[in-house]
Amino acid sequence: MVSKSQIKLITSLQQKKFRQEHQLFIAEGVKVIQELLLSNFVLEHLFVTQELFSEVDTEQKTVITETELKKISCLSTPNNCLALFKVPIQKTTKSSGLIIALDDIRDPGNMGTIIRLCDWFGIEQIVCSEQTVDAYNPKVVQATMGSISRVSITYTNLSKYLSRQSVEIFGTFMDGKNVYKESLPKDGVLVLGNEANGISKDVEKLITSKLAIPRFGDLQKAESLNVATATAIFLSEFKRFS
Repeated sequence: MVSKSQIKLITSLQQKKFRQEHQLFIAEGVKVIQELLLSNFVLEHLFVTQELFSEVDTEQKTVITETELKKISCLSTPNNCLALFKVPIQKTTKSSGLIIALDDIRDPGNMGTIIRLCDWFGIEQIVCSEQTVDAYNPKVVQATMGSISRVSITYTNLSKYLSRQSVEIFGTFMDGKNVYKESLPKDGVLVLGNEANGISKDVEKLITSKLAIPRFGDLQKAESLNVATATAIFLSEFKRFS
C-alpha cells in the first residue's frame, strides 16, 4: 500500500519548491526508470503494479494497485511504475566542447526534447538561466526518455556565466548569419532563447556570433521555428564540422 504521507509527499513533488525542499523528483514508466537505475542517479523508492525491476532491493520497492498508482501519478494515463530519485548535486561546468545555454526556456516538453537532443548529439553540458523550467519537472523527465541521466544540467546566472567564457558565444536569431554557410568550431557556447521573446537583451550583449536558420519556399510566412526543432538543426550543423 501507499501511505497517506507517501501520497502527500509524491504529489507535492509536482511543484518545484517541494522538489527543492526534499531534493527528490518523480520518474514514470519502465524505459525512463530503467535508464535512471543504470545511471549514477540514486533511487529513493520504487512503486510498481506488477513484478518489475528484480534488481531493486525489496526494501526500496512497494507493490501497489492501479488505483493507488493513479493517486500518485502525474500522467493522465498512468503506466505501471513510478519512482522517486534524488536530485543530483550540480556539477562544475565544463569549458571544452560545445555547451548549450538555455535563456528562459519555459515549456517542459521543449526542455525535455532539448535534453534528449543533447544526448543524441553527444552534448554533455546544458547551462540554464535561473528562470528556465526545472529539469526535474515530471513532464521534463518524461520527455527526456531517460536522456536526463546522461546530460549534466546546471542552473546559474546566465549573463555572469557567459561573461566569464573565453570561447565564442553563438546566439540564435532571425536575422543572424546563415548557419548552413558558416564554419562552426568544436568548442563554444550555443544560446537558445525563450519561446515567445527569444534571447534576452542582457544575454544578447554577450553574444559574439549571431546565427539563423534561413526560411525556404516562396511564401516564407512562418514567423519562427519551435525552439526544440531549431536546436536539432543547429546541433546537426555544429556536429557536421566536429
